[in-house]
Amino acid sequence: MNSSNPSNASNASTEGVSEGAEAKPLSGTGPSPLSLKLKVGLGTIALVLLAMLFWPRGKETAAPGGFLLDEGGRPSPMGSRLAPVTLVHFWATWCPPCIQETPALEHLAADLAGQHDFSLLMIAVADRKEKVDGFLGSTAAAMVLYDPNWDVAHRYGTDQLPETYLVVHGKVVQKFVGATDWDNPDLRRRLLGYLSGKPGSPSDAKAPRG
Repeated sequence: MNSSNPSNASNASTEGVSEGAEAKPLSGTGPSPLSLKLKVGLGTIALVLLAMLFWPRGKETAAPGGFLLDEGGRPSPMGSRLAPVTLVHFWATWCPPCIQETPALEHLAADLAGQHDFSLLMIAVADRKEKVDGFLGSTAAAMVLYDPNWDVAHRYGTDQLPETYLVVHGKVVQKFVGATDWDNPDLRRRLLGYLSGKPGSPSDAKAPRG
């Protein structure tokens, strides 16, 4: 009895094809490689155009959020503390440049106390309430928030102190690295410009050192 062999059937089906005959492409085998490349190219161009249209312009980035701790150790959402114009200041009592910078920062806060659209958010990093109270006094220290494990600081990109971020309507428009001279007239004019709705061109350079 002869057994069924797929290879024999295949050989038999091809015996009638002459050696010089050209094989014709089967219909319905899909688009040619050239057609596929064209479609991929057009799709890539479309994505690039969409990115150019909707990508945020400039160097402003959304201010990171997160939870800080208030003086009682209770979680406090950072977003609720942001005013239309806010200086987010990361500092600590164990940081000598932070201690040197604080008086000028306090002068600035006092001078802008009448500006309801301004807020100074002082965030003590890896610090203790007793130390902050002893340095600032209990009244000023009551406004300080705490970032015990650098969580929010790292979200902003801070890994050294002091650093300050100018946040305008939820966008970081400038970063100040190191101790900053907050009595600097040009810097104060820039802040007042944002408060008046007529900002200048924020510099990408480091702020003046005190």
